[in-house]
Amino acid sequence: MEASAPGRARRGRRARAAVVLLLSVLLVRAPPAVGHSIQLPGGFRLTQDSLKIVGSSNYPVKVYVLLHQRSPHVLCVTQQLRNSELIDPSFQWFGPGGKISSENSTAEITSTGSLVFENFEESMTGVYTCFLEYKPTVEEAAKNLQLKYIIYAYREPRSYYQFTAQYHAAPCNSIYNTAFEKKLLHILSKLVLNFYCEVSLLKSECHRVKMQKAGFQNELFFTFSVSFLDIEKGPKPCVDYSCEPSRRLMKAKNHIERFFNQQVEALGRHAEPLPEIYYIEGTLQVTWISRCFPGYGTNALQHPKCPECCVLGHYR
Repeated sequence: MEASAPGRARRGRRARAAVVLLLSVLLVRAPPAVGHSIQLPGGFRLTQDSLKIVGSSNYPVKVYVLLHQRSPHVLCVTQQLRNSELIDPSFQWFGPGGKISSENSTAEITSTGSLVFENFEESMTGVYTCFLEYKPTVEEAAKNLQLKYIIYAYREPRSYYQFTAQYHAAPCNSIYNTAFEKKLLHILSKLVLNFYCEVSLLKSECHRVKMQKAGFQNELFFTFSVSFLDIEKGPKPCVDYSCEPSRRLMKAKNHIERFFNQQVEALGRHAEPLPEIYYIEGTLQVTWISRCFPGYGTNALQHPKCPECCVLGHYR
């Protein structure tokens, strides 16, 4: 005997409520947040204040500085002179814009002759030359040394994971698909927020699919990305190494994959009838995407000490 219209409506409401309940239960089961860390740039990681770069009398030394960050200390000595006593040393620095003075607002020359940039900009990229005059001993005549550095600005690549997944859906013109999409994105965003990551919907489409040896069914095709946020935009301050961008993205990826596996497990325990909208097992696909920003590129041949750095104006 065919069920009445009110009966079908009640079952439809129960099925849709089951979808929301299923997703809500999985959100409660999401793992706790990880610890926090200081963000370190990828590649050569030369922006820590403790690093000091020495010159060479034989060739220009390449230095890589993360854009808008403090540079390492660029010393006006070679490795040999760094371990020697220098009598009455004097230092002069010249850059793309001419002589650099201690009053320069963009760079600082320390009392020991080191060059430091507080906030490195693209326009600061170029050749820097230091002239050192010193006496090896009080009795000896003064000596002169010229050291060249090529200082490059670089940026972290724009890296993210792209996910695609399919869901059994309500009819394609149904408002319940739209409501489900918003609920799913809200849950995914909460899952990754503690890793300083964000979820962005790239594409959402509903299609009627002819099944093998069966009729048609409606399916939602989701494509979304997971990328890292700037540390300053995260929910808490970062104070340890686990906030390095690639580590944060990997943790976010693992949690999202676990979330979809939990949907399969929960659906297997679900009593009939099935929810109207549910994840189709095995359809989750993950792709790693990493691109330099416009104007930047990688070049392992030209920058062997920083092969993964997206260097200003140098392309692979």
